[in-house]
Amino acid sequence: ALWLTAAVEVYTSKEVVAVNGTNQRLKCTFSSSSPVSQQLSVTWNFQPEDLSSHEPVFYYLKEPYHPPSGRFKERVTWDGDIQRNDVSILIWNLQPTDNGTFTCQVTNWPDVYGTIGEVRLRVVQKVNFSEIHFLAVAIGSASVLMIIVVTVVIICRQRRKKAQEKRIEVADTEL
Repeated sequence: ALWLTAAVEVYTSKEVVAVNGTNQRLKCTFSSSSPVSQQLSVTWNFQPEDLSSHEPVFYYLKEPYHPPSGRFKERVTWDGDIQRNDVSILIWNLQPTDNGTFTCQVTNWPDVYGTIGEVRLRVVQKVNFSEIHFLAVAIGSASVLMIIVVTVVIICRQRRKKAQEKRIEVADTEL
């Protein structure tokens, strides 16, 4: 007999950039071949950029469990909805020492194996001006292009209408 193995698939953003001192939602969703069970568990861990040891960030089993100690004590909250397959967390007051990789692992009995989601977090001092400038130019250019297209369409319709009126007028005078 051939037994199919079920697995949990976990989905996260590859990289998130956030400004120092702000709060950031780390989104993690999952799919499972089994319905969400009472034994569903979620584990969030953190690997600093200096590759020192992993640190626990958050744990969920029937209810959220906040870390009792460590850098994320009183700085992380549950922001997910199990029934919507969302196991996201919110990290408060980001600091440059929070740069690193966060992992999100979900087990949903009997799906206990599967992928582990990874999110690389970069905390920056402020948003780079060139990024804002590029976004503003892109939005402005798109707006100007849309105005030009609409103007050309209106002018073409008016010319077509005048030409049609002229043809009707010429036909009437010929009759």
